[in-house]
Amino acid sequence: MKKILSLIIGIAALTVALPSCEAVLDQPSPSTFDGSVVFANYDLAESTVFGITEVFCEVNSYRGRFLPWYGFNTDIEWYNSHKPGDGKSDIAAYNCLPNNAQLNLANGPYVLMYTGIERANLVIEGLREHGNVEADANMAYLLGEALTLRAMIYYDLIKAWGDVPARFSSLDSETIYAAKENRDVIFKQILGDLEEAFAYLPYPGKTAATSRTDRINKAFAQGLYARIALAASGYAIRPDDGKVGTGDLGTIRLSSDPELSKEALYPKALGFLKEAIASGSASLESDYAGMWYNLNNFNNLTAGPGFETLYVIPFGDGRGRWNFTFAIASEGAGISGGVSRGGDAGPVPTMFFKYDSQDVRRDVTCVNYKWTKAGDIEPAGISKWYFGKYRFEWMDKSPYTGGNDDGVKPVVMRYSDILLMAAEMENELNGPSADAKKWLQAVRERAYKGYEDKAEAYVASLVSKEDFFNAIVEERALEFCGEFLRKGDLIRWNMLKSKLDETKAQLKDLRDLAGDYSFLSGDIWYQLAADEKSIVIWGLDRNQTGAPEGEWEKKAAYVNADYLKKPAEGMGEERIDGIYTQDPEQHMFWPIFNDHISNSQGYLVNDYGY
Repeated sequence: MKKILSLIIGIAALTVALPSCEAVLDQPSPSTFDGSVVFANYDLAESTVFGITEVFCEVNSYRGRFLPWYGFNTDIEWYNSHKPGDGKSDIAAYNCLPNNAQLNLANGPYVLMYTGIERANLVIEGLREHGNVEADANMAYLLGEALTLRAMIYYDLIKAWGDVPARFSSLDSETIYAAKENRDVIFKQILGDLEEAFAYLPYPGKTAATSRTDRINKAFAQGLYARIALAASGYAIRPDDGKVGTGDLGTIRLSSDPELSKEALYPKALGFLKEAIASGSASLESDYAGMWYNLNNFNNLTAGPGFETLYVIPFGDGRGRWNFTFAIASEGAGISGGVSRGGDAGPVPTMFFKYDSQDVRRDVTCVNYKWTKAGDIEPAGISKWYFGKYRFEWMDKSPYTGGNDDGVKPVVMRYSDILLMAAEMENELNGPSADAKKWLQAVRERAYKGYEDKAEAYVASLVSKEDFFNAIVEERALEFCGEFLRKGDLIRWNMLKSKLDETKAQLKDLRDLAGDYSFLSGDIWYQLAADEKSIVIWGLDRNQTGAPEGEWEKKAAYVNADYLKKPAEGMGEERIDGIYTQDPEQHMFWPIFNDHISNSQGYLVNDYGY
């Protein structure tokens, strides 16, 4: 069990991952233990589980490479700059080549994800052999947690790289190198693992561990099963059967494995979602803005009835680059520690106009202002929108003071996703039934707080299976913008390129005040809001015509000013067409990077035309 010893010896580093990891440091010297001791002792075994999540916090893992770079460009989210040849812009624009400077790293996310998988394999093997999981519910929980974490990491590997090596036992000298495996093999394994894990995991709020969103619970595991089932049964680019890892170009298609069809997976996944809903262990929070305020203040760690967040990336309070990357832009005001931070990505400029003015999600999600170096707030320009879900100015509990890490714990799954996945699957199986409508309406009514009758009438109007599916496509955009689920959704629906092309046309109409945007005058007015942490903009809403009354500052020709001044960086042809510079269908997945190819002893070969 020398590998177990090496894993435990590294536990001191885990304080960056979870506050509860500090208890690990009170244990006897781990170098004196072997696996039979480690996995027979709850505290030591728990420490090895923390070793799995520690990889999320590594510099070039989820913290600084995977989370900041996976998920855009889509029809609702994009990288806020376009500089061809810049590694970051190329990732967003589907031109991520095997030598990409941001990701072609010996210690990049691909390698570190497999580090997490190896640790999970060791934990799973150790607990099965020594943990007495049949009789000890606490040890069984740790096994369920490890199985779920391994499934999550594998799902993330597949959604980024497509087909990857399958490793479900710890490494030895004969298995250290491996070729890519058909992703269907991995999908079936992790779906089976999650079914096993359900028996070991309590629902949110049932134990001390599952009352925290940085620990795994049954509702999250059931939601993860559904998320994986949707991907496994959906569309994606795939090499021909038997040609994975041979350089095959691939085609957009469904799996040919009948076990991964919608007919096989949807009834099971929907059943698990119904169990999660019936458990009452989570619910929609009534205050949409308040929920995101809590995220920025690290107050999204409580799980259980009355709370919506099911799982977060367990960054410590001084780790993670979430607001650093995605918060409303600050050019160096005190609000961001005196350094320029945030705003790397944001809603596509047309996204704001897809919301009804009575939808509370609009002004939480789509923000068109920034903080200047002087600490003032001013309009950002029509081409630069920011995710209002993430704000330095909401970090009241632990204000950001600069540096590369802010401690914000990004959400992996919310209860609203449980409801919308259930509605989508129910509609696919049975059409827009009462249950499907009930689940969609719950999400819609929260969005239309104070106008619930409008949400009810909208859902009631959905009478066909096609209409209801299209409503789900729209609702997931409105609900999850800035949470980076959209790319995976568009891929599995086979809508990636068509939605990007549709968005390009809409952006050009917005720039030219044409089509759906012809109601805009081009001018806007703005004033400081009552909270003095935001501004109110007049002139972008369809109901706002002419100049407003009162003290407002005017910006003339605002909508097309960026286009006239900076055609490449603002709303010019190059910027808009740069939403993708290579075929997004051919390059929906990242390549295996050169460093990993060259160190694979010839086992790894890129597919998809790379």
